[in-house]
Amino acid sequence: MLAESKTMYAIKESLSKSIDSESGLIAFKNQILAKSKVSISDNLSNGHLSSNVCMIAASFLNKKPIEISHAFEEGLQKLSFVKDVKTVGPGFLNIFLEQSCFLDNFLNIKDITSLVQKDDKKSIQIEYVSANPTGPLHVGHGRGAAYGDALARILKFYGHDVSTEYYVNDAGRQADILACSIFLRKHNLLENDYPNSAYKGSYIKDISNMLEKEIDFSDDFIDQIEKKLSDPEEHIDYLIEIIKSYDKDYWLYLKEFCLKKVISLIKADLDLLNVHHDYWFFESSLGQLDNKNSLLSKAIKDINQKNKYEKNDALWLKSTLHGDDKDRVLVRENGRGTYLASDVAYHKDKLDRGFDEIINVWGADHHGYIKRIESAIESIGYSKNKLVVQLVQFANLIENGKKLKMSTRSGEFYQLSDLITSIGSGAARFYYLSKQADQHFDFDITLAKSKTKENLFYYIQYAHARICSLTKKYNEGNNDELSQFSDKNFSKCDDLILKVSKFNEIIEAAAQKYQPHLIIFFLRDVAQTFHKFYNDNNILDSAKDERENIMLCMVNVRHVIAKCLGLLGIEPIEKM
Repeated sequence: MLAESKTMYAIKESLSKSIDSESGLIAFKNQILAKSKVSISDNLSNGHLSSNVCMIAASFLNKKPIEISHAFEEGLQKLSFVKDVKTVGPGFLNIFLEQSCFLDNFLNIKDITSLVQKDDKKSIQIEYVSANPTGPLHVGHGRGAAYGDALARILKFYGHDVSTEYYVNDAGRQADILACSIFLRKHNLLENDYPNSAYKGSYIKDISNMLEKEIDFSDDFIDQIEKKLSDPEEHIDYLIEIIKSYDKDYWLYLKEFCLKKVISLIKADLDLLNVHHDYWFFESSLGQLDNKNSLLSKAIKDINQKNKYEKNDALWLKSTLHGDDKDRVLVRENGRGTYLASDVAYHKDKLDRGFDEIINVWGADHHGYIKRIESAIESIGYSKNKLVVQLVQFANLIENGKKLKMSTRSGEFYQLSDLITSIGSGAARFYYLSKQADQHFDFDITLAKSKTKENLFYYIQYAHARICSLTKKYNEGNNDELSQFSDKNFSKCDDLILKVSKFNEIIEAAAQKYQPHLIIFFLRDVAQTFHKFYNDNNILDSAKDERENIMLCMVNVRHVIAKCLGLLGIEPIEKM
């Protein structure tokens, strides 16, 4: 719930009292207030504020909104800062404020440091990116990275305690394939018959050249390596076992070395995108099932007995009890845990840390995994309502009208670092966040590089830079601090002030709906309104009092643009 301004609080209190004054409405008061909204208007002709309270209240009495609007109008008219109230259309209550109140509320925006009420403050953990540590990040990963980081910034500003985390799948098969791939490249093995399932790309060769520890081969080892299996997946698994069993100590060194180098690449990519996680959680820290004291063993043991059973020498999670379409294997017949077993342990660890809410940012292809994780959470005694899953569609990359390929297996992928080098971190983050995360998205590099108003990133940054330039020119001839409007009836910037005054509402919506793109839509509207005002007015040549009032408005508009860009993880540009 939003921590409201004094103006908004007084208006809502007035509406609440008006409900009390109508005997037929008192019984429905809580429902009416829960469904009613007071919002900043889109157009001044509809007042400064608008409410649907008459329509909501009337629905409980089977009356027309106009029949009960008088009580709300009379209550609001008693407030000293309310100039007029009108009920229009299907029953909207349009509220016109005194100009001084409107201007004061606008000036207060820059001082906002938190919006959530104390009782609604939560401890939230966000896990995002968590790409397999098998290579540098590609542009498809960038969208989840930008989204998770922006969401964390927004929720922190809103007032929640937020912790961010990257889950490193360092104990899975893909990490073994990485080590095997680098080993083969290092020793020039199978050059003419490189396994289809092995990782490729220049980074594999680069890391192989960094390996310091050597290993001596026997002829028998070479013969085993050169054995060809028809199935690509069986072939790579066979090679892994050959290398692992030949020298276990070397294998441990090899795997650790390769993972460390790839994780360094991933961290460097994230740093370029201005993304930094608070914690890096390694799957290997969950331990093994043969260690009864490991997090993994304890988590499996803690699953309620009614939620697990044995069949065909395997241990199963009875996930159908909690809405999954079928039960899932936790421990295979060979005694090895599945990915789900590790996820049970990891989510138990997260919830045991005491978070009120855990947010998982996943690729949209993980949609089918949600029910089984919810089932896992319920099976260990937690409510699935503590879990929020936000799905992110991978972004397609378009350049000069052509779709580019990206695939870590084939080696033909467009790295995230290349995109950032090409267009900059700010533009990359902006366009990754420009649409709702679960919608398909084509990232047009050509558009992102352009310097036209069609490039929304450029258009918004240009608004910020223009105000910075205006302020610099104004300050060259003025030493007075701009803090209050000298004319309390000043109205020349009303349209712009009205747009900017939606700041609180937009941040609340972005935080509660987990939708950073709403801030970009807001910035677009503010930039459009500003550019129109700038083009229609010769600001610095205005009369002194008017010029000061306009510049005070400009300074506060710039602050809001900069704040919004900052919440998106984007550095505002002061000169273009």
